[in-house]
Amino acid sequence: ANAQPLIVAAGLVGALSLFPHPSDAFNKVGVTAGHSVGELTAAAGARAITAESAMVIVRERGKEMAKASALTPTGMSAILGGERTAVLSAISALGLTAANDNGAGQIVAAGDLKALAKLGDNPPDGARVRALSVAGAFHTSYMQPALDRLTMLSRSVTVRDPRTKLLSNKDGAVVHHGREVLDRIVGQISNPVRWDLCMETMVDLGVTAVIEVPPAGTLIGLIKRAMPGVETLALKTPEDIPAAMDLIARHGKPSSIDDQPTWRLVIAPFSGTFKIIENELGGNLKPGTVVGHVENRREKVDLIAEHGGTIIEFLAEDGDPVSPGQPLVRLHPNGQR
Repeated sequence: ANAQPLIVAAGLVGALSLFPHPSDAFNKVGVTAGHSVGELTAAAGARAITAESAMVIVRERGKEMAKASALTPTGMSAILGGERTAVLSAISALGLTAANDNGAGQIVAAGDLKALAKLGDNPPDGARVRALSVAGAFHTSYMQPALDRLTMLSRSVTVRDPRTKLLSNKDGAVVHHGREVLDRIVGQISNPVRWDLCMETMVDLGVTAVIEVPPAGTLIGLIKRAMPGVETLALKTPEDIPAAMDLIARHGKPSSIDDQPTWRLVIAPFSGTFKIIENELGGNLKPGTVVGHVENRREKVDLIAEHGGTIIEFLAEDGDPVSPGQPLVRLHPNGQR
């Protein structure tokens, strides 16, 4: 419960060390993103919420997630390497959730401790499993009690539209409206973090350099592997500030918040089984085309390409079990790639 406020506070102080006048950042920072609780740091940096609101939310977030974790013995394990489909299948087969898809060959499984132990004893081919020292299965349905409390709290928080492009852990999308920013951050408590899609959006938007604010280092490691050619810097100590300022001077440019990635995602509305209907890769779809559906014992919902476009790839296989908020199909509008 104490770690989360410290993480957000450290990130905000790190950002202020680079931009003592926060408004100066909007002439230099094109894209902002955070991983998990770091989304609050990013939202405050983009001025979607105030720093004070971020600290209030993260305090309650930590408390409520700790309470939820105490209800059932759960945990998380990092799976390093292996073939992506095989890793996801192994996670699903044990009733676990892919709580963090970090890209660069790293997926974090979360859920029941006995199931995690089985995963560790029998890892997917070519992969190794490392148990994480965490209190519970974050970003899974085990956090639903925390989500209920945070949803109520968020309704009293004043929001503004972001001043720079702000990416969402839900699907890597640029989010333009303040209320949606906060709703997505709160909802992410019980939904998987798709950092892999955030990095893909950065590439799509032409990001040339990334600075990770404190506590820094982990995300830079992922970015180096997933975004080759992008200059990176982990802001760990005050001694790193001159190098960070030099990087900003060379790469910084104003954010055009009207820009959007050139792709869209179709998302799973709830837990169930994914069924592909329209499977022609590269073909142009009319707006409103049904590309598949998700069903469980209680309901079945069509997945619709509301704006049409071109199917570039399926992010889940036909018949796969899926979680709420999981991206399933990537489309490019107007046939663009």
